[in-house]
Amino acid sequence: MTHQLIIIGAGPGGYEVAVKAAKQGLNVLVVEARKVGGTCLNEGCIPTKCLCHNATLLQYLKEASSAGIHIDGVRFQLSDAIDRKDSIVGQLASGIESLMKTPGISFVQGKARFVDQNTIEVEGQEYSAPNIIIATGSVTKFLPIEGAHSDGVVTSTEMLNLRDLPQRLCIIGGGVIGMEFASIFNAFGSQVTVVEFCKEILPAFDKDIAKRLRTALKKQGITFKTGAAVSAIKDGDGCKVVEYTEKSSTQSVEADLVLMAVGRVANVASLNLDDIGIEYTPKGIVVNENMQTSLPHIYAVGDVNGKCQLAHAATFQSYRALNHIMGCEDSINFDIMPAAVFTTPEVASVGLSEEAAEAQGIKYTARKAFYRANGKALAMGADEGLVKVLVDEQQKIIGCHILGEHASDMIHEASTLMNAGATLHQLASNIHAHPSLSEILLACAE
Repeated sequence: MTHQLIIIGAGPGGYEVAVKAAKQGLNVLVVEARKVGGTCLNEGCIPTKCLCHNATLLQYLKEASSAGIHIDGVRFQLSDAIDRKDSIVGQLASGIESLMKTPGISFVQGKARFVDQNTIEVEGQEYSAPNIIIATGSVTKFLPIEGAHSDGVVTSTEMLNLRDLPQRLCIIGGGVIGMEFASIFNAFGSQVTVVEFCKEILPAFDKDIAKRLRTALKKQGITFKTGAAVSAIKDGDGCKVVEYTEKSSTQSVEADLVLMAVGRVANVASLNLDDIGIEYTPKGIVVNENMQTSLPHIYAVGDVNGKCQLAHAATFQSYRALNHIMGCEDSINFDIMPAAVFTTPEVASVGLSEEAAEAQGIKYTARKAFYRANGKALAMGADEGLVKVLVDEQQKIIGCHILGEHASDMIHEASTLMNAGATLHQLASNIHAHPSLSEILLACAE
């Protein structure tokens, strides 16, 4: 069966571009081995944000008395939170399934493998197309240590389906996934310990922001072991024992459940890439700026190419691939990629960090403004946080980093300014509503 475009994967890098392609007149085949929506909808962004909402509500309730609201007898039921999450995921999945019925789109359920450079096989049926987009996402990475796959060690997928709250939770990995689950389950009532190999949590983020987040979460009761290399996970007396090396000494932490959150790796195992000559590394499929692989008519987008493991990155990479297929120019700037961490407080970032600017030899100035000086933040009881804006020698905005309430929403003003090549003076000239949290960004320009 012949189509004009085959898309392998119905996650954020697959289903949205399929609709765009069909609307531009292409006959599109979408293949999905599991559930539509990919990791983002089923095991990542959406379900974790559902639980983040529960955690935030619990946090508000704990602090309600400071606002004159006195609540007695609050009871949290994890199974009810999971039911709510499942309902929301199901609702969104139904919407994507409807999109797969868009005229011009054919949808096939099953695992795809390449037969030749233009043909894939799914469940015994072959399909061909002149252009193919690989959007198969990623899978959980495991440390190569004793006990990594033993009972009581789970991934983010299992965490999102727990019905009973673990009394003691040990999280291996202080990246985005680890920190979000640490914040969530700490709010739910678990005793949480995070063991991170690097010297600081969120190693890909601005170190100043990461340190402040760790301090805030430590105040909430989360224990951190940084600069700690996990060596084994063993069975203890009715618990799991996580052994790690910190400052040349072996230590351990006991837990009822261990979350492996050390990252994700490209999902390429079943594609048969070697036989058709697509180049890839342990990081992912090698692509150029147009998302073309070593075979120019085959593209790879999202987690599978290892460039940026964010759902919105996958979506816009797929737009770039489609634009290249259709011969259209675009102005997507992949260097300006906002990212958010949905802890309490939130973290958001776009552009260069101080460390990245220094590594590139870019002379910069960091401008800071604090939530505690903002009227709206004080009124909300959200005085924990800051906004940091980096500008180069021409005062052009090259980065923005936020810790605090609604950071994930506020970062997009900075992203828009950066895409427009704006300077600090232009930010200072933009009138902001008062009182608003966005005034904290404005204060960086004063």
